[in-house]
Amino acid sequence: MSDHRVGRIRFMDQQRVNLDGFAHEDIGLGLVALHSPHDPEPSLVVTDGIVVEMDGRAAGDFDSLDSLIANHGIDVSVAEEAMALADVALARMFVDPAVPRDEVVRLVAGTTPAKLAQVVALLRPPELTMAMTKLRARRTPSNQAHVTNLLDDPLLLAADAATAAAYGFRELETTVPVLADAPSNAVAVTVGAAVASAGILVQCSVEEAMELEMGMRGLVSYAETVSLYGTESVFVDGDDTPYSKALLAAGYASRGVKMRVTSGAGAEVLMGGAESCSMLYLESRCVSLARAMGSQGVQNGGIDGASVAGAVPRGVRAMMAENVMVMARNLEACTGNDALMSESDVRRTSRTLPMLLAGTDFVCSGFGSVQRYDNMFGPSQWNAEDIDDWLAMQRDWGVDGGLRTADPDEVGRLRRRAAEACRDVYRWLGLADFTDEHVELAIDATGSKDLGNPDPMVVLGAAQAIRSSGLGSLQVARALQECGYDVEAGRVLAMLTARVHGDHLQTAAIFDEQMRVMSLVTDPNDYAGPGTGYEPDARRQAEIDGIRQARGVEDLRVDQAQWRTDDLKVVGPAAQGSDPREVVIGLSPGVGRSVWRTLSGLPVIDVLRELLAGLEEEGATARVVRVNSTLDLGLVGLTAARLSGSGIGIGLQGKGTALIHRRDLPPLANLELYSMAPIVTATLYRLLGSNAGRHAKGATPVPARNPYTDEAIEARYHTSVISLVALERACVDRAMGVEDIEVRR
Repeated sequence: MSDHRVGRIRFMDQQRVNLDGFAHEDIGLGLVALHSPHDPEPSLVVTDGIVVEMDGRAAGDFDSLDSLIANHGIDVSVAEEAMALADVALARMFVDPAVPRDEVVRLVAGTTPAKLAQVVALLRPPELTMAMTKLRARRTPSNQAHVTNLLDDPLLLAADAATAAAYGFRELETTVPVLADAPSNAVAVTVGAAVASAGILVQCSVEEAMELEMGMRGLVSYAETVSLYGTESVFVDGDDTPYSKALLAAGYASRGVKMRVTSGAGAEVLMGGAESCSMLYLESRCVSLARAMGSQGVQNGGIDGASVAGAVPRGVRAMMAENVMVMARNLEACTGNDALMSESDVRRTSRTLPMLLAGTDFVCSGFGSVQRYDNMFGPSQWNAEDIDDWLAMQRDWGVDGGLRTADPDEVGRLRRRAAEACRDVYRWLGLADFTDEHVELAIDATGSKDLGNPDPMVVLGAAQAIRSSGLGSLQVARALQECGYDVEAGRVLAMLTARVHGDHLQTAAIFDEQMRVMSLVTDPNDYAGPGTGYEPDARRQAEIDGIRQARGVEDLRVDQAQWRTDDLKVVGPAAQGSDPREVVIGLSPGVGRSVWRTLSGLPVIDVLRELLAGLEEEGATARVVRVNSTLDLGLVGLTAARLSGSGIGIGLQGKGTALIHRRDLPPLANLELYSMAPIVTATLYRLLGSNAGRHAKGATPVPARNPYTDEAIEARYHTSVISLVALERACVDRAMGVEDIEVRR
């Protein structure tokens, strides 16, 4: 059957949001965000300090998740007080600035998974933002980057790692399309990170045994791929238990490797093991497990299941509620935003903006600092294509999303040093020998497609040599030093030293660029209402505000001066004309003095030549004057018309806006107006001249229309207009009157 829907609906069907999947709630499948009738009612019975019942299940019926949570995840000393609180009363404490964060954390420690899920489900979206503002562990927000590429190319990885660090990311996570390449990726990212900054934490996310091995060698400094699930059946399907995950977490911590677990709404649904429970309740079990295991934190908020959670009503709200549960359990919150939830830019922003505004320990648990096609985790919620947007959003709201604008020249320098350092280290260690051409390609590459077709066996051979030789960060540091990279070698050694101290194993720990630990202990969140909590200091605010695209009057003055010409010359005072064929072109005060190029990019002299050519085509006599007394285009054009022998004048502002005026019309009236200066072409200016000539001789002009564009041009040019007006305003001088201008043709 043919589609008879009207054009408006056909048009809407073509928009990117319709590439997303949307699902009806299905309780049987677990496709329900906040509430399911199969979620247990909260309950807790403690006898002699032992939990004998939790969330409607007796101890004898506990599964492995219940057992670990009951034995290690609930503070029985506060449990009776916490569980007796009405859900609404506890929810209000989450958002009440008068209730200290420590008090909320104290009480939540005594709640069961079902209780906490019911409490956060009461929070409306603005309240979730308020709760997140208050409850995050670390005062200072941060961000994490994905640094990967399709080829596992070491030089590109090193250059991209240095670039990510330059933009402010304090954690860099890499992974591989080919598992065996993992050791090489870890070395390359470690080298690149060390080039750009001290204190960058590096992870290579692969199979857990290999990742732990790399951690023990010092090739990585944190891990987060210890996956938790909200039902025992999903654990069993993966040949795991909560206890095996706890043992793995202890293994990382024992070697000074920072570790958080990963969970998130939708995982159990994807694996067919949701047991008809809501995503929020199952995630509450995961967060409680993380607390019981002694994990530093949780990466959650959908993660790989983000598109599943986002497909159901209130799913995005549930994902944010997950993050708040982590904070309330006093854990580091790495708040998702790493897996692409939607192809719609609006939905992506909707998902992330509340967390950016509230601030979290890591706003993104993997911002794709590389292009989408090179992100081997799959496209992130935010990728290299979006970095400028992110920086602008930080600036718009005056908030800290963990990033900063990097100087373009500095990015180039860092990429060169990182690629060369990686090449030299691989050569010195006997891993590979990359050509100078490869180095240059990696420095300039926007992604792996710019590298051509390098031999994949080179990377594989290097990775196998790293693994078989037992090479670790100590050898990498020595190679850096031997190759003349003393600063970078020192940074790698400093990270190894920090692992011995172990201060970065505190909750929500990162290093700043001076290797100082910032964590729940050393940088605790102190939000207590308006005027309190984290606010960027003057230096950080300047970083946030200083996006590279920002321009001021002085920037425009320099740019305009590059277009200065001697083709405009003042002849003397302008007099009244008498030739009935004469049309006068009136220029605004800055034209030929401080303004030399219009918003469209056309030099003013070229615009004038087109106007003069159009007048000549109609047999008109042209004269050019500069009106120094006013910026107003209507008055400039009217002044020109009153001086004109024909009574017809053209007004032209420096920014390129133009009109045709007649001496007997009011100032705000005109015969024709070209208002869209940024998109007025040379052809249109010539037509404007022709039409003015036709008006002068009483002929019928050709109707002129502003050109069509499907892009909104206002935002792009308004700031330039302000600066242009400022330049022209400084040239206004009533005492100078109107001057005749000679235009060299």
